[in-house]
Amino acid sequence: MDDVQILMPREVPLGGPRAMPVRRTLPSRQRSLVGAWCFLDHYGPDDVAATGGMAVPRHPHTSLATVSWLFTGEIDHRDSTGVHATVRPGELNLMTAGRGVSHSEFSTADTTTLHGVQLWFALPARARDTDPAFDHHVPEPVYVPGGIARVFLGDLFGVRSPVVTYTPLSGAEILLDADAETVVEVPEGHEHALLLDDGDVTFEGATLERGELGYVAPGRRTLTIRSAGGARLVLIGGEPLGEQIVMWWNFIGRDHDDVVRAREEWMAEIGGPDPEQGQRFGPFDAGQPAALPAPALPGGRLRPRG
Repeated sequence: MDDVQILMPREVPLGGPRAMPVRRTLPSRQRSLVGAWCFLDHYGPDDVAATGGMAVPRHPHTSLATVSWLFTGEIDHRDSTGVHATVRPGELNLMTAGRGVSHSEFSTADTTTLHGVQLWFALPARARDTDPAFDHHVPEPVYVPGGIARVFLGDLFGVRSPVVTYTPLSGAEILLDADAETVVEVPEGHEHALLLDDGDVTFEGATLERGELGYVAPGRRTLTIRSAGGARLVLIGGEPLGEQIVMWWNFIGRDHDDVVRAREEWMAEIGGPDPEQGQRFGPFDAGQPAALPAPALPGGRLRPRG
């Protein structure tokens, strides 16, 4: 269908050139944002014995929130707020970076297959300097026509997640049976996108291949999803952010200088923090692998998105 924009995944290594490969659909050349959602990685089923699984040492974030949602396997999460948590299938783990946070992610020793998604959403300007925080939520499954949904953020299928997002958005995993159709009621002013993890699906009449993300603009009150043989899907949506952001590496800023300052502070901190200056991205547990240094900035000024 002409009114469904299909974003193709590109394969990138997670955390370095020899790291676990992931399929990235946001950001893309065609689209930077879906509501406030600004990043979507889809990975697995990944044979951890062959790839080493997820192994991302301590790294920083600013002005965004990370959402981890697993289908299979487990991930060990540590962050500079003092949280040490295990990410498990069907359980939402959301880390709000606010003014600055650092964290690490490693698949657990007993994980043989890793499969899931990681998403980020940009914090609106009013929340960009909020305190870093961590939320854990286990959504109850809700039966929908033709399948089951787990609403991990926002309000869908008559279920509302209690997790604070600072901007109106939604997210859910949907499992459809064979020969199934479900119609999702959505806010007319929100934009939405559907990721096909496995199986087959048509979204508002458009056929998606595995790993593709189908986007629809605001203006709909319902979204129709069909599957002939069954499918696992991730639906995201939200009110358009209405703000420009600069996104580079793991930072979001409001302009080029914001990102440059965050990079300089991170590099100074991992090189040996100055107690008199404080730690924007720390402290962190001792005995952990060395932190990731930030890459060099590209030439010229970073361009805004949105």
